[in-house]
Amino acid sequence: MTTTTDHSLAGHSPRLSEGLPATPNRKRFNWSFAARVLLLLLAAALTLGPVLWTLSTSLRSPSESFKLPPSFIPWNPDFTSYGEVFQQLNIFLLVLNSALVTGLIAVGQMISAALAGYAFAHLKFRGRGALFSIVLATMMVPVQVTIVPVFMLIRGMGLSDTLLALILPAIPTAFGTFLMRQYFMGLPAELAEAASIDGASPWRTFRSVYAPLAMPGMAIVGILAFNFHWNEFFRPLILTISEQNFTLPLGLVSLQGNLGTGSISVVLAGVVLSMIPALVVFIFGQRALQDGLTAGTGK
Repeated sequence: MTTTTDHSLAGHSPRLSEGLPATPNRKRFNWSFAARVLLLLLAAALTLGPVLWTLSTSLRSPSESFKLPPSFIPWNPDFTSYGEVFQQLNIFLLVLNSALVTGLIAVGQMISAALAGYAFAHLKFRGRGALFSIVLATMMVPVQVTIVPVFMLIRGMGLSDTLLALILPAIPTAFGTFLMRQYFMGLPAELAEAASIDGASPWRTFRSVYAPLAMPGMAIVGILAFNFHWNEFFRPLILTISEQNFTLPLGLVSLQGNLGTGSISVVLAGVVLSMIPALVVFIFGQRALQDGLTAGTGK
């Protein structure tokens, strides 16, 4: 009888039958997870460090900006540098020019990239692969190489020293075309076949079927284009002359003064002000950006 009871207890308690202790196992420290967290913190510090230093310096007086050792935290914030920015610059005109240029470029790139991406993804024509390779090859050509022929074309069209000189050459986008092509290739091809059976033309298929589904991808192109061209300096420097056509990055250069004698606090205050619109666009567009980048990952 005792033997039967022992066997029944052993059957109901495997740990006792194996002679193992019944105490719970202690969780081991995950060194891999800790290393990833440390690496992310280091990357965040390297990324946000210059931004925080810019904000900190803009809140210090010019005399404190060159104090050694430097103080990272402004214990007595001074906002007079921001007032100096509005006094030295026509900030509203600069912001208006930048918003007009970057907004039209972003919309233009969204439309052109969607049309070109759909053509490369779903339309069959001779030389499609070679033409797409040429489009990708233009991504390796820096803007400094093409600025001279672009300037000559702009001057020949009579658009020198105008905002259109900044907008029109930037509408075609190789990266946006590549991005939208990959996005359209992720959409079912059966949709185009069903639309063609119903008698829809390629343009009607794109406008009514694929374009609404590609809105997250188009949002990515628009947000990236806005953030890039909002901070663009080289092309406006070459293609514009009049101060009334200057964009915000060009206007901020004048804060440096003659031979760089301007206040560093005023310059960085202008930089902080210039970051606000791009930050607002990113905050309101990050959901569309995230949805577009993660689209199709669950397939």
